[in-house]
Amino acid sequence: MSQPLPDQPPHLPLPPWLRVKTGKARLTCSTRALVDSHGLHTVCDSARCPNIGECYSSQTATFLIMGSVCTRNCGFCAVTHGCPEPLDPEEPRRLAEAALNLGLQYVVVTSVTRDDVEDGGAGHFAATIQSLRDAGISQVEVLIPDFQGQVAPLQAVLQAQPYVLNHNVETIRRLCPSVRPAAAYDRSLGVLRHSRELAPKIIRKSGFMVGLGESDDEVMELLHDLQQAGCQILTIGQYLRPSRAHLPVQRYVEPEQFDRYAAAAQQIGIPQVLAGPFVRSSYKAAETAAALGSASG
Repeated sequence: MSQPLPDQPPHLPLPPWLRVKTGKARLTCSTRALVDSHGLHTVCDSARCPNIGECYSSQTATFLIMGSVCTRNCGFCAVTHGCPEPLDPEEPRRLAEAALNLGLQYVVVTSVTRDDVEDGGAGHFAATIQSLRDAGISQVEVLIPDFQGQVAPLQAVLQAQPYVLNHNVETIRRLCPSVRPAAAYDRSLGVLRHSRELAPKIIRKSGFMVGLGESDDEVMELLHDLQQAGCQILTIGQYLRPSRAHLPVQRYVEPEQFDRYAAAAQQIGIPQVLAGPFVRSSYKAAETAAALGSASG
């Protein structure tokens, strides 16, 4: 049963280390205009990512497929919840064109959750991966939903051979019912485990937030669970409340604590860990995947 979280303490000030890099306005506008011109969405905009200025000014973006309206309503997420429009079969082609125009060699694709679609959108993910490969882009990272625990849709995505398959567990076991009411902690771990069984050569990645009321012991339990599930790349970031309608921030984690989390994760066997206040799932994705490849090679 979901346990309500306490309201944000009124005295919780924004710490000095939470200062966003804005990036160059001209390049930021240029990237947004290109994405818009292809009729696409990005999670950078839809989820109000704090790194949007930095990434857009570097002419990179994380594409959001299957529309901008999600069938789920997670307590931490700024993506619009509601009834989505039908899938657009031309979207994979337009996305590949946009990636080429941006000069991307490594492309990150995520989606809203589409529980209204029979396969959860797995076929759309596969078509997008194929369109990018046809355009000459082989390094594609996909951040997928849980497909309600069904193995067949996951297998369809893996058969399209993404370079990295990412699925975020988002939070510790105790808080999952409050933070992700339509998801399940063990189901998310199952996505990673099944991926390892079905396609062991595809890199597995996950991520979670801190600052929602978890203890350090609970974080350590999560790290062990992720390692056991086969996670090879891990991102850990600070939860930032998108609006007062979302879950409150319970603490701001100091940068030094993020370093300790990263060290602990690597010590128990997760090879690549990126942790910090502004780290998000796709932040420095290409560099992290390359570092894993160099280490294993």
